[in-house]
Amino acid sequence: MNRQTFIWGHSGSRIRRTQRWVERMWVFSLLLAALLLFCINLDSPPLLNGGEQTVNQVARELSSTPWASWQWFYPTFSDQSYVEEPPLLYWLIALAYKTGNDSTLMTRLPTALLSVLSVPLFYGIGREIFPSRQNALFSSFIYLTVLPVVQYGRLAILDSTVLCFVMLMMVCLLRSRRDFRWSLGAGIGFGLICLTQGIGLGFVLLAIGFIFIAWDTPRLLRSGYWWLGWVLGIIPALVWYTLPWVYSQGFLTANLVKESLQPFWHSVEINRTLKSDYDYLLELLKFSVPWLLFWSYGLGLAWNNRNWGWAKFVLVWTGVYGGAVCLMAFPLPEYSLPLYPALALAGGAQLTAVWNLPRSQSYPRLWIFGLSFMSLGAIAATIYLVLEASQSLFPVVSSSVALTLAIAAILVARRDLQFIFILFWGMYVSLLLLMTSPHWIVS
Repeated sequence: MNRQTFIWGHSGSRIRRTQRWVERMWVFSLLLAALLLFCINLDSPPLLNGGEQTVNQVARELSSTPWASWQWFYPTFSDQSYVEEPPLLYWLIALAYKTGNDSTLMTRLPTALLSVLSVPLFYGIGREIFPSRQNALFSSFIYLTVLPVVQYGRLAILDSTVLCFVMLMMVCLLRSRRDFRWSLGAGIGFGLICLTQGIGLGFVLLAIGFIFIAWDTPRLLRSGYWWLGWVLGIIPALVWYTLPWVYSQGFLTANLVKESLQPFWHSVEINRTLKSDYDYLLELLKFSVPWLLFWSYGLGLAWNNRNWGWAKFVLVWTGVYGGAVCLMAFPLPEYSLPLYPALALAGGAQLTAVWNLPRSQSYPRLWIFGLSFMSLGAIAATIYLVLEASQSLFPVVSSSVALTLAIAAILVARRDLQFIFILFWGMYVSLLLLMTSPHWIVS
């Protein structure tokens, strides 16, 4: 008889192939959605005064030097040594200039592409810490539709460039719990962070990773193979930070202290005011619409489930980085970028919990009132912009946001789970409309 009696192995193989195909489809879909959102209309408006124009000047001087020049290792600004910031972003933009030309599009393109890559990497984080794909997808959709992540991710600045490397370090750190070899990728991610924005941010994020591992998987801290991966991964960054002590006597003060650590310890010398904290908190809340309604509940859910790995990860990331920002003398809005991934994970967990609730259970009234209030604010903004006879797309964008929030509020009141998809799709379309405008850099 040639008839197959047992088909368990065959069925399991087919299921695994189907799961891999579905996984690749979601990764490709997220990548495509991010590519459109981050890369459309990049060449308008012109480069911003200060940060972007400085980056453009340093990268332009770098692209005009020979490959074997020492200047590639330590760039210059106006023919003066520029060691205040690590060179990775300038390397990428200079390579873009050599490939294409010196233009606004090529200046912002490397940062935009790294921001695109951060989305599937963030999805990988969700797949590592959550028990289901739904959690990871909901979190990724939130991350993709947060205004500061998209807005700053399109600019040629250090704060947005580093976000991709943060995702790389975290996803490799989480995977190293199952395979020690992934600690090499975590070390590389940490090194890239230090080569982009300095050791100050790098050590804050490293503290997040180590505190989480000490809480969740302490056995890794006793593994020599795990530590070896970290050491090998940070060697390139270690070389760049070590050699200048011979090359330039002022490097230690200019880079390690002034630029990397001063935002943290400078607050000891400056009398902070409530206004600076209030303004920062207001910026965080204003640009988190509408997801701030779900983040607070997600953090509460994480606290109630703090024995789970995902909850530990969210609580440690939010607590450590949020505390670090509070210690800064004058926190800028872009400093909060590494905080949004943790909040997106919390929001995704909360939305998944709502999805699995019994249909008879009502949702928090705060969600109805909050979405309604935000919708009224968007309507008021639309009326104001129309009366001002604005020629931009801002009235269209605000109308899209108002319609999205109003429909979501109605669906929440009716206990209809479709409000989740309305929010995701409506916010994505609204951001896409905003990015097609020449005034997408809003404040």
